[in-house]
Amino acid sequence: MIHPNPATTLGRAMATKQPVQIADIQDHGPDNIDAKSGTTGVKLAKLAGARTVLAVPMVKESELVGAVVIYRQEVLPFTDKQIELVQNFAAQAVIAVENARLLNELRQRTDDLSESLEQQTATSEVLQIISSSPGELEPVFNTMLQNAVRICDAKFGHLWLREGDALRIGATHGAPSAFVDYLRNEPIYRPKPKTGLGELMRAKKTFHLADVAALPTHGDKLREATINLAGARTLVGVPMLKENEVIGAIVIYRQEVRPFTDKQIELVRNFAAQAVIAIENTRLLSELRESLQQQTATADVLKVISRSTFDLQVVLDTLVESAARLCGAEMANIWRPKDGAYRLTASYGVTARYKEYLENKEFLNTISIEPGRGTMVGRVLLERKTVHMHDIQADSDYKLSGLVALGGYRTMLGVPMLRQGDPTGVLVLVQSAVRPFTDKQIELATTFADQAVIAIENVRLFDEVQRRTQELSESLEQQTATSEVLQVISRSPGELQPVFQAVLANATRLCAAKFGHLYLCEGDAFRSTAMYNVPPAFAEARRRDPLAHPEPGSALDRLSSSRRTVHIPDVTADEGHCASAKVCHGRGARRFSSHACSADAERCKSYWCNHNLPTRNWYVLRQTDRTGQELRVTSGDRHRKHASAQRTAGIASAANRDRRCAQGYQPLGL
Repeated sequence: MIHPNPATTLGRAMATKQPVQIADIQDHGPDNIDAKSGTTGVKLAKLAGARTVLAVPMVKESELVGAVVIYRQEVLPFTDKQIELVQNFAAQAVIAVENARLLNELRQRTDDLSESLEQQTATSEVLQIISSSPGELEPVFNTMLQNAVRICDAKFGHLWLREGDALRIGATHGAPSAFVDYLRNEPIYRPKPKTGLGELMRAKKTFHLADVAALPTHGDKLREATINLAGARTLVGVPMLKENEVIGAIVIYRQEVRPFTDKQIELVRNFAAQAVIAIENTRLLSELRESLQQQTATADVLKVISRSTFDLQVVLDTLVESAARLCGAEMANIWRPKDGAYRLTASYGVTARYKEYLENKEFLNTISIEPGRGTMVGRVLLERKTVHMHDIQADSDYKLSGLVALGGYRTMLGVPMLRQGDPTGVLVLVQSAVRPFTDKQIELATTFADQAVIAIENVRLFDEVQRRTQELSESLEQQTATSEVLQVISRSPGELQPVFQAVLANATRLCAAKFGHLYLCEGDAFRSTAMYNVPPAFAEARRRDPLAHPEPGSALDRLSSSRRTVHIPDVTADEGHCASAKVCHGRGARRFSSHACSADAERCKSYWCNHNLPTRNWYVLRQTDRTGQELRVTSGDRHRKHASAQRTAGIASAANRDRRCAQGYQPLGL
């Protein structure tokens, strides 16, 4: 390297940018020196034997880029043509230098473009994997690491995912098999503060180690394995940041001491950013799918609720199945109050242990639970709030018996089904391993419990409306029937037969009976007065023998002696009703009801004592098949039908009284 003095030949040529010729350089004095090197032109001339010297500058666009210097060892100045020739050579040299510069720039630009294209191709591949594998991170991580290692000319690489204060290996590429086995056996790594990953998590910055083998291990097993098993020397680690929080890291390695360039490190940062995007996309997609599943399940339950108004069991079965599936539970069941305790109403899923017991409905029906801390259901009822037990076998208050002992339950979640603050049931979710439910799962279970309350309330309201509607319908029918009978009475004054026939027809219809018969008392016997829809054989028998003498124990005998309504659910099974049973059974009659037209015989005698008003009664029969498949009796319906029949009997009594009064009789007590 020469730093020419302005007084030297080269210095003058550089300053003037013109050719400079010295006829004999040895005639120049000692001031003609290189000030920095201390070497004079005379010394150079003596060393080279030079005498005449010519210096021609190399100029490009008024900028000096070099010089051409030629010497003669005798004093013989260069001619003008020779000087011009050297100037041409200097110009050509300038062109050559410029060509070389342009070629180098072109090569550099080509290299940059190739590198950029390679990076863009790698980025495109990663994005394609992200788009083609929605919700799957493993193929994205593998492709990302493969490209980072290849483009950055590394030997192998790892991707770590953060879990609390630790890191879990998420992917690896190109690592030696011994190192891979180590990571497989030790997937969780808690970095020490003085290690590269420890500094990365603390400072949230990239770390670059030129030679990790030259650094102390600080007792860190991963660093020791990296050096001894993987043979790593140079490595760089880049944090994966989301909202300035470390969620993972990408580390690539070389097995020789060769630091990574800034461009290579920047490329790894780009891959780290793409990894964060992939993780976030997967999280959002997972939440979207979960939300869609929950909304679908909720919609399904609501559809079942709307379509199964009459069948609460179908709704509860659908609800526990959806709750178990969406909350990740192995079992789900609902307990509801019955006979003073809470019993299993709906269940889905069973654990493998003692499966035959857990699927035995008769066994399950024997289990009853009351409020208390010894069971999940009891504890929820006691506290009237959601109870989440991570491990019931570690709870000293919990009684490990019954279903819990059989199923080997561990984690349990109990959600109360509250209506106006009062429990109407309990939803329970079960895991056979210690696997606590997440906040979202608990919130979802609460939603299902609320839906169960809605379903139960809907069924209750529906039943109440149905019962009220039925009562109103029966009342309307009875009033209509009464009106019809009264119309018959008003149209037929003094005629009993049309009144009795209307009374009997309405009584049979309103009581859902098959046929009916009305008798009038004649002493100790009963005369057949009116019949409605009776079987032909029965009607023929009564026409041949219209006067019936009640046998002991028969319906008419019991009515006559007790002066009260007699109801026989099955005449074929009633020993005392032998005579009527033969006739009725022959025509399919099973249920029998007989009503006295006056509620009290003594009152009737004293009321109409002057006229010896006979006591009347009538009965209705319901016909079923011989197998008795239609034999259904409910106490509520029975009482209402009896009351309707009694009211109809009263109308018949009043009609007969009106007829007697029309014939000139006067009742006592008016």
